[in-house]
Amino acid sequence: MVTAIIAAGGQGTRLGGDRPKQLMVLGDKTILQRSVTVFDQCERVDAIVLVVPPTLVDQSGLAETPNGTPLQVVAGGRDRHDSVASGFEVVSPSCDIIVVHDAARRFCSSALIARTIDAAVYHGAAIPGLAVSDTLKQRSVGPGWFVSRTLSREQVVQAQTPQAFRSEVLARAIGLGQTAEIATDEATLVERAGGKVALVEGDPWNMKITTARDLTIARRLMEDTMPVGRVGLGYDLHRFVEGRPLVLGGVTIPYDRGLAGHSDADAVCHAATDAMLGAAAAGDVGRHFPDTDARWKGVSSVELLKQVATLVRARGFTLVNLDIVIVLERPKIAPHVDRMREVLAVAAGVASSAISIKGKTNEGLGPAGRGEAVEAYAVAMLVPTASDA
Repeated sequence: MVTAIIAAGGQGTRLGGDRPKQLMVLGDKTILQRSVTVFDQCERVDAIVLVVPPTLVDQSGLAETPNGTPLQVVAGGRDRHDSVASGFEVVSPSCDIIVVHDAARRFCSSALIARTIDAAVYHGAAIPGLAVSDTLKQRSVGPGWFVSRTLSREQVVQAQTPQAFRSEVLARAIGLGQTAEIATDEATLVERAGGKVALVEGDPWNMKITTARDLTIARRLMEDTMPVGRVGLGYDLHRFVEGRPLVLGGVTIPYDRGLAGHSDADAVCHAATDAMLGAAAAGDVGRHFPDTDARWKGVSSVELLKQVATLVRARGFTLVNLDIVIVLERPKIAPHVDRMREVLAVAAGVASSAISIKGKTNEGLGPAGRGEAVEAYAVAMLVPTASDA
């Protein structure tokens, strides 16, 4: 059995800001959640212990494991050693290997975790090491910055996490840490206890977010490796009938016929709503507002669009724009386009400049071309909501 202890007990004062760095946002998730997700997705990890500042232990929604890996949240201590010790206390006695990882290393990979675990199984303790390409100088002790000697870079690596240990090896290291001088990682304590620590190949992408500059670099890396947005396509068609008003884009348009439907049959709103739901992977209009439900009979489709806009925001997305095409022979919609854009913009919670509406004829072809129906197509672009809250 393998348990991962994710150390997130510090406040990240070197990063600055008004909240712990592990709660800063990268893309659409916190640094903490992204680190937890890596271990949740790793098939070699059976359980996760998350160590956080005492003030965050009872915070709901702090981190989740969608893949179902058991997650336990515990309070950290004064320093890193105390925090890892707190996590170790709740690890199951049946655990063979324990992996310790800094939550600030969001770009860790499953392959790196597996390499480290395999080496620890064989050697007892293992850490990733990254070769150094720069010439290394040791700074002299005392005032000022002077070189005391040049180090051999062939004998030096940059230590990373995750670091993996057999349970008994980590237990001895934690016990030593109670009386020894402060160590910056558990491998140092293993070394002091006379143990050997194996090295596996590290990952240059596995950077640690410590300063504000690191956070900026990490966000740029996220932009390079993640989709910048999500696109949804919506379509709707309603046939013309006598005795109903014609409502398109939330605007009542003078005409001798309207559209058939359970609601006000606003095909434009329905297409826009479906596009937004599609981009958020949240179903479709029929699922949320079925025509078998009396609540939606005759309802303004603008109200449905408002509800979906709220749902999309709750899922962590922001609408960038809507591009809509209305296909009909008559009436002409050009005089009403600007008003439609205003109505839809208010409902969707964006500026009217984010709404595009175009009218097209179908050259006499199909139901729309024969004047029997109105068709509407919509494309919505959503992006993860940018927030450090």
